[in-house]
Order: sequence, then structure tokens, then C-alpha cells
Amino acid sequence: MKKSDNAHPGRQLGVLDLAHRFLRSHVQPGDLCIDATAGRGFDTKLLCELTGETGRVLAFDIQEEAVESTRKLLADNGLTAEVHLESHANLGNFAEAGTVSCIVFNFGWLPRGSHEIFTHADSSIAALEASLRLLRVGGALSLCVYYGGANGFTERDALLDWLSALDSRYFTVLKCDFPNRTGCPPFAVFVTKDSEPSAADTQRSPE
Repeated sequence: MKKSDNAHPGRQLGVLDLAHRFLRSHVQPGDLCIDATAGRGFDTKLLCELTGETGRVLAFDIQEEAVESTRKLLADNGLTAEVHLESHANLGNFAEAGTVSCIVFNFGWLPRGSHEIFTHADSSIAALEASLRLLRVGGALSLCVYYGGANGFTERDALLDWLSALDSRYFTVLKCDFPNRTGCPPFAVFVTKDSEPSAADTQRSPE
């Protein structure tokens, strides 16, 4: 049996491992991808590597520290992306509908940063709504959700409600969690856009 390229003996499998495996299986050279919450830039870096010289990667974060960290990581590795000091809620202004192959989210706080600054349900749901419009058919969302502590459970619950309400005629939702881990273990969610929602469904107001 071939040993997995992502295996790390002695370290537990985490949500980022799951997310990165998912990205490697979905993102192709030449794709347009978005890192909606750049953080320290690790997802942005991976997207740049996967899309290659013919691809395009956009990245967003509201913290200058995160933007600087992401730009430095990319520069240190000879990679380029369009990194914006901007809320993920506004990502819909930066790409055309139906053109994006993959959009990555990490909901919570900046790694090795202040836990008092975190994503919020209202802007996160707005970003996800915009993401569905940007995705091409066959495109995907990758979500890692961190909760508890300073940011509590409000955003987590809103995200789960939103995901549960996605129309299964057009989207597939897979949630991966760790039921035997204590505390507030983060979880991953993957959404694929299987077909384009009809105009009637996209214009229908939520109940």
C-alpha cells in the first residue's frame, strides 16, 4: 500500500489536512480560485501551487497582519496572487459569476493572532451567498469552521443552518467532524455545485 503524501506519523488528522486533500483533488492548472480568508497564507500558497502559472488566485483578509503574512509567504516561495485587504463579504466584486473553480474559507480567528478578532455570521453568510454565484458548475467550496471561546457558537450555528438549507437539486454538502474529540473541535464542510440553479430558484426569497 502506498503511503499517503499527507501522512504525518504521530500527529492527529485535522481539518486542514482534510481541506488540503480536497483541494488537491479538485483544483486544476489554469483554474481561478479564491482564498476568502487568507490568514497566514497557507491555503493561498496551496491554491497558487495547484493552479500553476496559467491560473489565477485571489485572496482576502480584513487584517493587515494577515495580508502581510500571506504576501511574504508567497514571495518567499516564488508565487503570486492578488491579495486584498478586504472583507470576504465583498469577494463577489472581484470575479464574474460562474467562473471560479474553488473558494476556500477558514471561519474563526487568525492563527497565532488575537482570538478577539474573528469572523461573524452576517458577513460570512454574505460571502457564502456570493460564492455560490461565482462558482462554475463542478466548482466547490471548502470550509473549516473554528468556534467556541471568544467567538462562541453564533456563527457556527448560522453556518450550519445555511448549509442545511442549500437545495440538494443543485448542491451537495459533506460535513466532516470528529465526534470522539472533546471540547470544541473544528470541523470541515465541502460543497459542490452540481448544476446551475434556475432563475426562479435564485430569485425566490428564503422562507
